[in-house]
Amino acid sequence: MSATRDAPPMGLARVGYLGPEGTFSEEALLASADVDAVQPVALTSIYETVAALARGDLEWAVVPIENSLEGSINVTLDLLAQECARVEMVGETQLRIRHSLVAGRALELGEIHTVLTHPQVPGQCTRFLREQLPDARVVMESSTAEAVRIVSGAPEGGQAALGTKLAAEIYGGTVIRENVQDSDENETRFAWLGRTGAAVEPPLREPRREVGEGDWKTSLVFWGLGAERPGWLLRCLEEFADRDINLTKIESRPLREGMGSYMFFVDLAGGRAQPAVAAAIAGLGELCEQVRVLGSYPAAGPAGE
Repeated sequence: MSATRDAPPMGLARVGYLGPEGTFSEEALLASADVDAVQPVALTSIYETVAALARGDLEWAVVPIENSLEGSINVTLDLLAQECARVEMVGETQLRIRHSLVAGRALELGEIHTVLTHPQVPGQCTRFLREQLPDARVVMESSTAEAVRIVSGAPEGGQAALGTKLAAEIYGGTVIRENVQDSDENETRFAWLGRTGAAVEPPLREPRREVGEGDWKTSLVFWGLGAERPGWLLRCLEEFADRDINLTKIESRPLREGMGSYMFFVDLAGGRAQPAVAAAIAGLGELCEQVRVLGSYPAAGPAGE
């Protein structure tokens, strides 16, 4: 399915996610939304999900942004930082990730020669793949649900997929093994995205649960001008340390302007409207070529199942 500009049913907000049905993205959306207020829209990729939101084909979108075992989802960071300036983070939710091995029929592990899944998943199931399926070829698909859909329709082959039990139920697959992830603490953080400055207007209503409750976070990205000089990054970070602002995450990504050029992503405790946070961002702007606030939003609670 793809997003269109057709109006959703009265009062329902179109919320895009990485499809097809049965992905972890759909689970995260439904677990964090008022399901009576949303029309979930399955898209073919994270890029198309964010692009559809930027075009105005959706009111919101839910995309993965970070996994506790594999780290950040780079395509999401790059889209927010450089390609979709009209999109911002308006919320987050955390989902505990449970991977299952699914096939079109009951198979012995020794019968499996190919495993289909999303590119982010093999690193979360390294031990299982190495110890239980050492000779199997791993093939990447656009999503875990698409992988399950493919193998569920090919019961005669030695193919299996790493995906969700929900997808197995939807597409008629057989769950061979449950909980094959390396850690029971495997969690993925998902970002709720909206168009910058867009307000919730009737007949739509706010689809997210627990908006405005608890602590706040701010995410931003910055790069240049003095990045080539010793101590530049330290001076940037001192803008936060000097104001007792806690950084909960910092990482670099290539700026794609030649070897050695990077952009830096930061998550910090506090909302951008708080004086200390606002002052730190302003101070950072004096040191950088570009500072972009990716969003200021309520922090997520503990990961749900």
